[in-house]
Amino acid sequence: MNNKTLPYGLRPHEIGCLILAAAAFYFTDEKFRGTPWPIPLFGAALAGGVAVLAGRCREEWYALPNKFFFFALAAAWVALFVFFGNSTLGYVHSPSLFAWLMDSYTAPESDGQYGLIIPFVVLALFWWKRRELVVPPAGLWWPGIVLVALGLGLHLAGYLVQQSQLSTLGFFIGLYGLTGLAWGRHWLKASFFPYFLLAFCVPTGGLLDGFTFKLRLLVSWIVAGVAHLGLAPDLVREGTQLFDGQHTFAYEVAAACSGIRSIVALLALMTIYGFVAFMSPWRRITMMLAALPLAVLGNVVRLCVTIGVAETFGQNAGKMVETKFGFVTFAVALGCAFLVARWLEKGELAATTRKSKATLT
Repeated sequence: MNNKTLPYGLRPHEIGCLILAAAAFYFTDEKFRGTPWPIPLFGAALAGGVAVLAGRCREEWYALPNKFFFFALAAAWVALFVFFGNSTLGYVHSPSLFAWLMDSYTAPESDGQYGLIIPFVVLALFWWKRRELVVPPAGLWWPGIVLVALGLGLHLAGYLVQQSQLSTLGFFIGLYGLTGLAWGRHWLKASFFPYFLLAFCVPTGGLLDGFTFKLRLLVSWIVAGVAHLGLAPDLVREGTQLFDGQHTFAYEVAAACSGIRSIVALLALMTIYGFVAFMSPWRRITMMLAALPLAVLGNVVRLCVTIGVAETFGQNAGKMVETKFGFVTFAVALGCAFLVARWLEKGELAATTRKSKATLT
């Protein structure tokens, strides 16, 4: 067996898997939408990721029992969703749930592209928790079949009412149940995070439109209030649209604004950081809850900058900022998320120090 490593500790077969993953993501571009390439390439890249994970966790992999049992059942579970996973044939003419998912991720103006990255993040976090997963020794745990039944029930409900989001949720819950069936209750508890992150792979579609519309109204109201303080005193607000005094130029808090449209992606990032960086449940929850106000703040800053530029340098300059600098929204949100994380880290460090002193005394 070739154990040679390359720079950064990579092995030759891992380089091959990285190339395969790069090809898979390349073929998820919108121009390949509807072609037969994206799904098999992406599936192969995920299989390669599992193989790399097993190689990187060789000791834990050998200690894991019932591998054939799990993978045989998992293959059957995947096959169910390949051949009987999607009933919305009028939208995606394929019985495969994965074809529906790929279509959702790669659709024009889709806000769910991050769903393609999440499975690889989960695999990386499984490596991070590898030792915890196999202690105590894993083994069969028949109550896990309850989760499998729940997943199957959700899929049947989604299939009948043509709501593929329910089927997607059922697929992940059932697969989670299969891991518990093969490797026990402790595995389910230890793997809840990162497995929980797969919930972010469920496309929201129009499910969040009502909620994000209220956020857009809130942003427009805040921006109008800030503008009336001196930035643009004659600004007029009509719903989610903001106009100059002559109604010749409009700024809209559109659904495509990066902070509003990508609020689920921001929530996913902050959830990952919260669980990796903190042990305290309330600190993890604080990081997750901060995603919402930070998304609003990012949009407020972006629009205020746009209005300020338009008032100072003219409408064309404002339009350029509005169309070319949408990343400001996400940059502001991530910068503030870093500050929140630093504040929480200092609090956790102080709490740990106090606990250590109390133990010594």
